[in-house]
Amino acid sequence: MAVVTIVGAGVIGVSWARLFGAAGWEVRVSDPRPDLRDIVDRQLAGLSVTSTSDLAAAASGADFVQEAGPERVSVKEKMFATLAANTRDDVVLASSSSSLLPSVIAQGNPAADRIVIGHPFNPPELMPLVEVVPGPQTSARTVDRATEVYRALGKTPIRLKKEIPGFVGNRLQKVVDDQATYLVQQGVIDVKDLDDLVRASLGLRWATIGPFESGVLGGGPEGMRHLVEHVASQMTFEIGEPDAAGMNDVLDKVEQTYGTGEAAYERLAGLRDERTRAVLKPLGWPEPPEADGPRD
Repeated sequence: MAVVTIVGAGVIGVSWARLFGAAGWEVRVSDPRPDLRDIVDRQLAGLSVTSTSDLAAAASGADFVQEAGPERVSVKEKMFATLAANTRDDVVLASSSSSLLPSVIAQGNPAADRIVIGHPFNPPELMPLVEVVPGPQTSARTVDRATEVYRALGKTPIRLKKEIPGFVGNRLQKVVDDQATYLVQQGVIDVKDLDDLVRASLGLRWATIGPFESGVLGGGPEGMRHLVEHVASQMTFEIGEPDAAGMNDVLDKVEQTYGTGEAAYERLAGLRDERTRAVLKPLGWPEPPEADGPRD
């Protein structure tokens, strides 16, 4: 049985662990948090999972590493130094980081050629995408192996040609999120109405076709060139920027709309996961493997 070491037992790490475990991997979860055993017992019941706060011990003998620890350079540098020293030379060291460049994480690391970003969309066990982002020192073998593992898990690994801050998914997400915040701040629309608008339009469209393919169809038989030269040429309005100083007001409105706390989180996460599972198969994505135990 192949062995994967999951570094970090937060939302992303637990979801990765559930995905690997349901796919038949032996899973080792490492995290210094004192409630680690309780998290594994509750969240990963029924799977072949062990846990330890000793990262070196968790990494020894592993066939693949998926790091999902704190998003801080100093922490990741220490973790990856330990991983480099306690894994074989053929073991991929993948980070789930959503913002840190692989070149930064790998700086000064003797295993820089084995370090790659494997950035999922949350939750990894359900969302098909994994962005595979190499750094300048990442070997082709590492990228190939990471892609092979993610594809075997039923994911859709997309290789970026080079690293860029925020990668691609989060850069696109940031643009939409910033404009959503701006529109609420300007009193144009309420939080719930904006979410429903996106679900009823762009979200539904982009679940079936991407932006460029959408442009092709939007231009009719003459394609995207027709769209750009006609409809798009009239979209000359300024889009505006959100006011960082007014962010608390937006956050208050979001909390009033959806609530906060454990109960609200579990309710929203459950609804999200139920809807996601319902649309994966009809849209042609592989159905994620089922695992026992509660879900984040």
